[in-house]
Amino acid sequence: LHQFSDTGSRKEHVKITSESKPGFLERLSETSGGMLMGLVTFLLAFYLLFTNEGRALRTARSLDEGLSLVIPLDSIHSVSQQNEGRLVHLVGALSTSKPLFDPSYGLSIQAVKLKRNVEMYQWVEYEDSKEYEENGEIKKETKYSYNTEWKSEVVNSRNFDREIGHKNPSAMAVESFTAVSPNVQVGSFVLSKGLVDKIDDFKQLSLSHLEDPHADVTRGGDYFYHSENPRRPEVGDLRVSFFYAGLSGDDPHLGSAEKVTVVARQRGDQLVPYHTKSGDVLQILYPGDLTVEEVFQKEHQGNTMKTWALRGAGWLAMFVGISLMTRIFYTLVDWFPVVRDLVNIGLKAFAFCVASSLSLLTISVGWLFYRPLWALLIGLLSVVPIVVAKSRVPPKKQQ
Repeated sequence: LHQFSDTGSRKEHVKITSESKPGFLERLSETSGGMLMGLVTFLLAFYLLFTNEGRALRTARSLDEGLSLVIPLDSIHSVSQQNEGRLVHLVGALSTSKPLFDPSYGLSIQAVKLKRNVEMYQWVEYEDSKEYEENGEIKKETKYSYNTEWKSEVVNSRNFDREIGHKNPSAMAVESFTAVSPNVQVGSFVLSKGLVDKIDDFKQLSLSHLEDPHADVTRGGDYFYHSENPRRPEVGDLRVSFFYAGLSGDDPHLGSAEKVTVVARQRGDQLVPYHTKSGDVLQILYPGDLTVEEVFQKEHQGNTMKTWALRGAGWLAMFVGISLMTRIFYTLVDWFPVVRDLVNIGLKAFAFCVASSLSLLTISVGWLFYRPLWALLIGLLSVVPIVVAKSRVPPKKQQ
Protein backbone atom coordinates (compact mmCIF):
# COMPACT_ATOMS: atom_id res chain seq x y z
CA LEU A 1 0.00 0.00 0.00
CA HIS A 2 1.44 3.40 -0.99
CA GLN A 3 -0.06 6.65 0.26
CA PHE A 4 1.29 9.90 -1.09
CA SER A 5 0.65 13.15 0.68
CA ASP A 6 2.28 16.22 -0.80
CA THR A 7 3.08 19.14 1.45
CA GLY A 8 2.43 21.67 -1.30
CA SER A 9 6.15 22.00 -2.05
CA ARG A 10 7.69 19.86 -4.77
CA LYS A 11 10.81 19.52 -2.58
CA GLU A 12 9.14 17.28 0.01
CA HIS A 13 6.71 14.37 0.13
CA VAL A 14 5.67 11.57 2.48
CA LYS A 15 5.21 7.90 1.60
CA ILE A 16 3.56 5.33 3.86
CA THR A 17 4.09 1.60 3.26
CA SER A 18 2.50 -1.16 5.31
CA GLU A 19 3.12 -4.87 5.68
CA SER A 20 1.63 -7.55 7.85
CA LYS A 21 3.42 -8.35 11.10
CA PRO A 22 5.90 -11.23 10.55
CA GLY A 23 4.85 -14.53 12.12
CA PHE A 24 6.90 -16.58 14.59
CA LEU A 25 8.41 -18.87 11.92
CA GLU A 26 9.32 -15.87 9.74
CA ARG A 27 11.09 -14.17 12.68
CA LEU A 28 12.85 -17.45 13.52
CA SER A 29 14.03 -17.74 9.92
CA GLU A 30 15.41 -14.16 9.99
CA THR A 31 17.17 -14.90 13.30
CA SER A 32 18.81 -18.03 11.78
CA GLY A 33 20.25 -15.90 8.97
CA GLY A 34 21.49 -13.42 11.58
CA MET A 35 23.14 -16.26 13.53
CA LEU A 36 25.15 -17.29 10.47
CA MET A 37 26.24 -13.68 9.91
CA GLY A 38 27.10 -13.49 13.62
CA LEU A 39 29.31 -16.59 13.37
CA VAL A 40 31.24 -15.09 10.41
CA THR A 41 31.69 -11.76 12.28
CA PHE A 42 32.76 -13.66 15.42
CA LEU A 43 35.46 -15.62 13.52
CA LEU A 44 36.67 -12.47 11.71
CA ALA A 45 37.09 -10.77 15.12
CA PHE A 46 39.50 -13.55 16.21
CA TYR A 47 41.54 -13.13 13.03
CA LEU A 48 41.65 -9.33 13.36
CA LEU A 49 42.67 -9.36 17.03
CA PHE A 50 45.31 -12.08 16.61
CA THR A 51 47.01 -10.66 13.49
CA ASN A 52 46.89 -7.10 14.89
CA GLU A 53 49.10 -8.08 17.85
CA GLY A 54 51.69 -9.68 15.56
CA ARG A 55 51.65 -6.60 13.30
CA ALA A 56 51.96 -4.17 16.25
CA LEU A 57 54.93 -6.00 17.80
CA ARG A 58 56.63 -6.45 14.42
CA THR A 59 56.27 -2.71 13.68
CA ALA A 60 57.57 -1.73 17.16
CA ARG A 61 60.63 -4.01 16.73
CA SER A 62 61.27 -2.66 13.24
CA LEU A 63 61.17 0.93 14.55
CA ASP A 64 63.60 0.07 17.37
CA GLU A 65 65.88 -1.63 14.82
CA GLY A 66 65.65 1.43 12.52
CA LEU A 67 66.49 3.84 15.34
CA SER A 68 69.61 1.81 16.24
CA LEU A 69 70.86 1.80 12.60
CA VAL A 70 69.86 5.20 11.15
CA ILE A 71 72.60 7.60 10.04
CA PRO A 72 71.89 11.37 9.94
CA LEU A 73 73.36 12.90 6.75
CA ASP A 74 75.76 15.84 7.08
CA SER A 75 74.90 17.20 3.65
CA ILE A 76 71.92 16.68 1.35
CA HIS A 77 73.74 18.18 -1.63
CA SER A 78 76.32 15.41 -2.10
CA VAL A 79 75.76 11.64 -2.34
CA SER A 80 78.25 9.70 -0.18
CA GLN A 81 79.05 6.14 -1.34
CA GLN A 82 79.78 5.20 2.31
CA ASN A 83 76.05 5.21 3.07
CA GLU A 84 75.05 2.99 0.12
CA GLY A 85 72.28 0.58 1.21
CA ARG A 86 72.02 2.10 4.69
CA LEU A 87 69.10 3.75 6.49
CA VAL A 88 69.58 7.53 6.40
CA HIS A 89 67.89 10.59 7.96
CA LEU A 90 67.82 13.92 6.13
CA VAL A 91 66.01 17.26 6.27
CA GLY A 92 65.62 19.64 3.33
CA ALA A 93 63.36 21.61 1.03
CA LEU A 94 61.36 19.83 -1.68
CA SER A 95 62.33 20.53 -5.29
CA THR A 96 60.78 19.51 -8.62
CA SER A 97 62.20 19.84 -12.13
CA LYS A 98 59.29 21.77 -13.69
CA PRO A 99 55.97 23.33 -12.61
CA LEU A 100 52.64 21.52 -12.74
CA PHE A 101 50.01 23.29 -14.82
CA ASP A 102 46.39 23.17 -15.92
CA PRO A 103 46.20 24.81 -19.36
CA SER A 104 42.36 24.81 -19.32
CA TYR A 105 42.39 27.41 -16.54
CA GLY A 106 45.76 29.09 -17.19
CA LEU A 107 47.19 27.96 -13.87
CA SER A 108 50.67 26.69 -12.93
CA ILE A 109 52.48 26.01 -9.66
CA GLN A 110 55.86 24.64 -8.57
CA ALA A 111 54.61 21.80 -6.32
CA VAL A 112 54.71 18.02 -5.91
CA LYS A 113 50.94 17.66 -6.49
CA LEU A 114 48.20 19.77 -8.06
CA LYS A 115 44.59 18.70 -7.64
CA ARG A 116 41.68 20.03 -9.71
CA ASN A 117 38.42 19.54 -7.78
CA VAL A 118 35.19 19.83 -9.82
CA GLU A 119 31.81 20.09 -8.13
CA MET A 120 28.36 20.10 -9.76
CA TYR A 121 25.22 21.76 -8.43
CA GLN A 122 22.80 18.84 -7.97
CA TRP A 123 19.65 17.61 -6.30
CA VAL A 124 20.28 15.54 -3.13
CA GLU A 125 17.61 13.33 -1.55
CA TYR A 126 17.22 12.97 2.22
CA GLU A 127 14.92 10.47 3.89
CA ASP A 128 13.63 10.25 7.44
CA SER A 129 11.72 7.07 8.42
CA LYS A 130 9.70 5.97 11.43
CA GLU A 131 7.88 2.68 12.06
CA TYR A 132 4.70 2.15 14.06
CA GLU A 133 2.05 -0.53 14.56
CA GLU A 134 -1.56 -0.04 13.47
CA ASN A 135 -4.39 -2.60 13.16
CA GLY A 136 -1.95 -5.52 13.45
CA GLU A 137 0.22 -4.14 10.62
CA ILE A 138 3.68 -2.59 10.70
CA LYS A 139 3.57 0.78 8.95
CA LYS A 140 6.61 2.72 7.78
CA GLU A 141 6.29 6.44 7.19
CA THR A 142 9.13 7.94 5.15
CA LYS A 143 9.52 11.66 4.56
CA TYR A 144 11.58 12.46 1.43
CA SER A 145 13.05 15.95 1.09
CA TYR A 146 15.16 17.38 -1.73
CA ASN A 147 17.83 20.04 -1.61
CA THR A 148 20.29 21.51 -4.15
CA GLU A 149 23.97 21.32 -3.16
CA TRP A 150 27.48 21.41 -4.62
CA LYS A 151 28.77 17.80 -4.85
CA SER A 152 32.08 16.46 -6.20
CA GLU A 153 30.49 13.09 -7.12
CA VAL A 154 27.58 12.65 -9.56
CA VAL A 155 24.40 11.99 -7.55
CA ASN A 156 22.32 9.39 -9.41
CA SER A 157 18.78 10.84 -9.43
CA ARG A 158 17.41 7.61 -10.99
CA ASN A 159 17.56 6.12 -7.47
CA PHE A 160 15.39 8.93 -6.03
CA ASP A 161 11.90 8.06 -4.80
CA ARG A 162 10.59 10.83 -7.04
CA GLU A 163 12.88 11.85 -9.92
CA ILE A 164 10.39 14.21 -11.64
CA GLY A 165 11.48 17.74 -10.81
CA HIS A 166 14.76 16.48 -9.26
CA LYS A 167 16.71 15.22 -12.28
CA ASN A 168 20.52 15.46 -12.25
CA PRO A 169 22.88 15.25 -15.27
CA SER A 170 24.48 11.79 -15.62
CA ALA A 171 28.07 13.10 -15.95
CA MET A 172 30.23 16.20 -15.47
CA ALA A 173 31.48 18.17 -18.48
CA VAL A 174 34.82 18.81 -16.69
CA GLU A 175 36.68 16.05 -14.81
CA SER A 176 38.56 16.21 -11.49
CA PHE A 177 42.20 15.06 -11.59
CA THR A 178 45.46 15.09 -9.63
CA ALA A 179 48.77 15.81 -11.35
CA VAL A 180 51.94 14.47 -9.65
CA SER A 181 55.45 15.67 -10.44
CA PRO A 182 57.47 12.83 -12.04
CA ASN A 183 60.70 13.82 -10.27
CA VAL A 184 60.72 14.97 -6.63
CA GLN A 185 63.99 15.67 -4.82
CA VAL A 186 65.40 16.77 -1.47
CA GLY A 187 68.81 18.19 -2.27
CA SER A 188 70.55 15.65 -4.53
CA PHE A 189 68.28 12.77 -3.50
CA VAL A 190 65.28 11.54 -5.54
CA LEU A 191 62.22 10.40 -3.53
CA SER A 192 60.61 7.00 -4.21
CA LYS A 193 56.93 6.79 -5.23
CA GLY A 194 56.08 5.59 -1.68
CA LEU A 195 57.63 8.74 -0.17
CA VAL A 196 55.91 11.01 -2.71
CA ASP A 197 52.56 9.35 -1.80
CA LYS A 198 53.08 10.57 1.78
CA ILE A 199 53.07 14.21 0.62
CA ASP A 200 49.31 14.65 0.92
CA ASP A 201 48.75 17.75 3.06
CA PHE A 202 46.63 19.59 0.45
CA LYS A 203 45.97 23.32 0.78
CA GLN A 204 43.48 25.30 -1.31
CA LEU A 205 45.08 27.51 -3.94
CA SER A 206 44.03 31.15 -3.94
CA LEU A 207 42.81 32.28 -7.40
CA SER A 208 42.66 35.99 -6.53
CA HIS A 209 45.63 36.91 -8.76
CA LEU A 210 44.29 35.03 -11.84
CA GLU A 211 42.16 36.25 -14.77
CA ASP A 212 38.94 34.58 -16.04
CA PRO A 213 40.27 31.86 -18.42
CA HIS A 214 37.30 31.85 -20.88
CA ALA A 215 34.28 33.95 -21.73
CA ASP A 216 31.94 31.27 -20.30
CA VAL A 217 33.93 30.82 -17.06
CA THR A 218 33.71 33.34 -14.21
CA ARG A 219 36.06 33.58 -11.24
CA GLY A 220 34.37 34.12 -7.88
CA GLY A 221 36.51 33.94 -4.73
CA ASP A 222 38.66 30.80 -5.00
CA TYR A 223 36.41 29.11 -7.58
CA PHE A 224 35.98 29.15 -11.36
CA TYR A 225 32.25 28.91 -12.17
CA HIS A 226 30.75 27.38 -15.31
CA SER A 227 27.49 29.20 -14.69
CA GLU A 228 25.49 32.08 -16.14
CA ASN A 229 24.94 33.45 -12.64
CA PRO A 230 27.32 32.08 -9.94
CA ARG A 231 25.25 33.82 -7.23
CA ARG A 232 22.15 31.84 -8.26
CA PRO A 233 23.45 28.55 -9.70
CA GLU A 234 21.22 26.08 -11.52
CA VAL A 235 21.31 22.25 -11.44
CA GLY A 236 24.15 21.12 -13.76
CA ASP A 237 26.35 24.20 -13.16
CA LEU A 238 30.00 23.51 -12.26
CA ARG A 239 32.52 25.12 -9.95
CA VAL A 240 36.24 24.31 -10.02
CA SER A 241 38.78 24.77 -7.21
CA PHE A 242 42.47 23.86 -6.98
CA PHE A 243 44.58 22.35 -4.20
CA TYR A 244 48.34 21.81 -3.96
CA ALA A 245 50.62 19.68 -1.76
CA GLY A 246 54.38 19.97 -1.27
CA LEU A 247 55.35 23.45 -2.47
CA SER A 248 58.67 22.85 -4.22
CA GLY A 249 59.84 26.31 -5.23
CA ASP A 250 59.72 29.87 -3.90
CA ASP A 251 56.38 31.46 -4.83
CA PRO A 252 55.58 35.19 -4.47
CA HIS A 253 52.05 34.39 -3.20
CA LEU A 254 52.66 31.16 -1.23
CA GLY A 255 56.13 31.59 0.28
CA SER A 256 59.22 29.37 0.21
CA ALA A 257 59.50 25.66 -0.64
CA GLU A 258 58.25 23.19 1.99
CA LYS A 259 60.80 21.48 4.23
CA VAL A 260 60.45 17.75 4.90
CA THR A 261 62.17 15.13 7.08
CA VAL A 262 62.89 11.77 5.44
CA VAL A 263 64.09 8.40 6.81
CA ALA A 264 64.72 5.82 4.06
CA ARG A 265 67.40 3.60 2.46
CA GLN A 266 70.01 5.23 0.24
CA ARG A 267 70.41 3.50 -3.13
CA GLY A 268 72.66 5.59 -5.33
CA ASP A 269 70.97 9.00 -5.39
CA GLN A 270 67.55 7.41 -4.67
CA LEU A 271 65.72 7.22 -1.34
CA VAL A 272 63.85 3.87 -1.30
CA PRO A 273 62.11 1.52 1.22
CA TYR A 274 64.32 -0.11 3.88
CA HIS A 275 63.47 -3.74 4.77
CA THR A 276 64.13 -4.53 8.44
CA LYS A 277 65.14 -7.92 9.91
CA SER A 278 61.78 -7.94 11.73
CA GLY A 279 60.03 -8.15 8.37
CA ASP A 280 58.69 -4.59 8.08
CA VAL A 281 59.39 -1.74 5.67
CA LEU A 282 60.64 1.70 6.71
CA GLN A 283 60.16 4.72 4.45
CA ILE A 284 59.12 7.72 6.49
CA LEU A 285 58.33 11.30 5.51
CA TYR A 286 57.05 14.13 7.72
CA PRO A 287 56.60 17.83 6.98
CA GLY A 288 58.96 20.13 8.90
CA ASP A 289 62.38 19.75 10.48
CA LEU A 290 62.43 16.76 12.88
CA THR A 291 65.30 15.02 14.69
CA VAL A 292 65.81 11.24 14.38
CA GLU A 293 64.30 10.74 17.87
CA GLU A 294 61.22 12.86 17.04
CA VAL A 295 60.60 10.89 13.82
CA PHE A 296 60.69 7.49 15.55
CA GLN A 297 58.65 8.77 18.50
CA LYS A 298 55.91 9.89 16.05
CA GLU A 299 56.01 6.49 14.33
CA HIS A 300 55.68 4.66 17.68
CA GLN A 301 52.71 6.90 18.59
CA GLY A 302 51.07 6.13 15.23
CA ASN A 303 51.61 2.39 15.75
CA THR A 304 50.08 2.54 19.26
CA MET A 305 47.00 4.44 18.01
CA LYS A 306 46.49 1.99 15.13
CA THR A 307 46.87 -1.00 17.49
CA TRP A 308 44.25 0.30 19.94
CA ALA A 309 41.86 1.27 17.11
CA LEU A 310 42.06 -2.30 15.69
CA ARG A 311 41.68 -3.83 19.17
CA GLY A 312 38.52 -1.76 19.65
CA ALA A 313 37.23 -2.83 16.22
CA GLY A 314 38.00 -6.49 17.05
CA TRP A 315 36.15 -6.32 20.39
CA LEU A 316 33.14 -4.62 18.72
CA ALA A 317 33.03 -7.27 15.96
CA MET A 318 33.10 -9.99 18.62
CA PHE A 319 30.32 -8.29 20.66
CA VAL A 320 28.12 -7.91 17.54
CA GLY A 321 28.86 -11.53 16.51
CA ILE A 322 27.86 -12.95 19.92
CA SER A 323 24.75 -10.71 20.04
CA LEU A 324 23.61 -12.02 16.64
CA MET A 325 24.31 -15.65 17.56
CA THR A 326 22.32 -15.42 20.82
CA ARG A 327 19.43 -13.42 19.26
CA ILE A 328 17.38 -16.63 18.93
CA PHE A 329 16.69 -16.62 22.72
CA TYR A 330 15.14 -13.15 22.37
CA THR A 331 13.00 -14.29 19.40
CA LEU A 332 11.68 -17.29 21.40
CA VAL A 333 10.24 -15.03 24.14
CA ASP A 334 9.47 -11.83 22.20
CA TRP A 335 5.68 -12.07 22.73
CA PHE A 336 6.11 -11.67 26.55
CA PRO A 337 7.04 -7.96 26.96
CA VAL A 338 8.55 -8.13 30.50
CA VAL A 339 10.42 -11.42 29.90
CA ARG A 340 11.59 -10.13 26.50
CA ASP A 341 13.15 -6.99 28.05
CA LEU A 342 14.87 -8.99 30.82
CA VAL A 343 16.25 -11.52 28.31
CA ASN A 344 17.47 -8.65 26.10
CA ILE A 345 19.42 -7.07 29.02
CA GLY A 346 20.81 -10.48 30.02
CA LEU A 347 21.97 -11.27 26.47
CA LYS A 348 23.69 -7.85 26.13
CA ALA A 349 25.52 -8.38 29.47
CA PHE A 350 26.51 -11.91 28.39
CA ALA A 351 27.81 -10.66 25.01
CA PHE A 352 29.77 -7.87 26.75
CA CYS A 353 31.47 -10.23 29.25
CA VAL A 354 32.25 -12.99 26.75
CA ALA A 355 33.51 -10.53 24.08
CA SER A 356 35.78 -8.83 26.67
CA SER A 357 37.18 -12.17 27.93
CA LEU A 358 37.70 -13.70 24.49
CA SER A 359 39.27 -10.47 23.14
CA LEU A 360 41.81 -10.38 26.00
CA LEU A 361 42.48 -14.10 25.58
CA THR A 362 43.05 -13.72 21.82
CA ILE A 363 45.39 -10.77 22.42
CA SER A 364 47.35 -12.83 24.98
CA VAL A 365 47.71 -15.72 22.50
CA GLY A 366 48.94 -13.20 19.92
CA TRP A 367 51.63 -12.08 22.38
CA LEU A 368 52.56 -15.62 23.42
CA PHE A 369 55.09 -16.02 20.63
CA TYR A 370 56.69 -12.59 21.18
CA ARG A 371 56.43 -11.82 24.91
CA PRO A 372 55.40 -14.89 26.97
CA LEU A 373 55.34 -13.13 30.39
CA TRP A 374 53.02 -10.35 29.19
CA ALA A 375 50.85 -12.99 27.50
CA LEU A 376 50.43 -14.83 30.83
CA LEU A 377 49.39 -11.62 32.64
CA ILE A 378 46.83 -10.71 29.95
CA GLY A 379 45.55 -14.29 29.94
CA LEU A 380 44.90 -14.05 33.70
CA LEU A 381 43.21 -10.67 33.16
CA SER A 382 40.83 -12.28 30.63
CA VAL A 383 39.24 -14.33 33.44
CA VAL A 384 38.25 -11.18 35.42
CA PRO A 385 34.98 -10.32 33.53
CA ILE A 386 33.70 -13.90 33.98
CA VAL A 387 34.65 -13.97 37.70
CA VAL A 388 32.90 -10.59 38.20
CA ALA A 389 29.80 -11.85 36.35
CA LYS A 390 29.71 -15.07 38.47
CA SER A 391 30.09 -13.13 41.73
CA ARG A 392 26.97 -11.08 40.84
CA VAL A 393 24.83 -14.27 40.70
CA PRO A 394 23.40 -14.95 44.21
CA PRO A 395 24.26 -18.42 45.57
CA LYS A 396 21.41 -20.94 45.82
CA LYS A 397 19.98 -21.27 49.33
CA GLN A 398 20.80 -24.56 51.00
CA GLN A 399 17.83 -26.91 51.12
